[in-house]
Amino acid sequence: MTRARLPRPHEVAAARRDPRLLRAVAEQEVDEAWRTRGVCQNVDPETFFPAPSEPADAAVALCRSCDVQGACLAWALEVGDCHGVWGGTTPRERRAMLVAWRGRVSRGAETIEAGPPMRDQLTAEIPAPCEGMRQKLLPMLALR
Repeated sequence: MTRARLPRPHEVAAARRDPRLLRAVAEQEVDEAWRTRGVCQNVDPETFFPAPSEPADAAVALCRSCDVQGACLAWALEVGDCHGVWGGTTPRERRAMLVAWRGRVSRGAETIEAGPPMRDQLTAEIPAPCEGMRQKLLPMLALR
């Protein structure tokens, strides 16, 4: 089994402009019951999990005709699912989108801008009077 590579910077930049990702951002938490309305409900699940040597074209084509494509992709990115076809995207496409998704996601934008690293977001939320505690937490918040 081969190991998935990290997406290259140009792939992440393209993913930030991808209309499927922008749709996922817009439909992120709109409907919790999206799974019940998916086109995939009437199709063999194996279609959406092809072997690495098989094309995923059939599954991607089904997803393109689905009304809940954005919510499906948002769910896959939220949970970090890297297998199968979700929201009309292949695992390779989603790896690049995941980098953009994990950055700060802004709604209503034409692109998704990367935000500060998670460590900076977490330490910014610690109140100033707790500076001593903040210094103790910084090593624990360091990404490994």
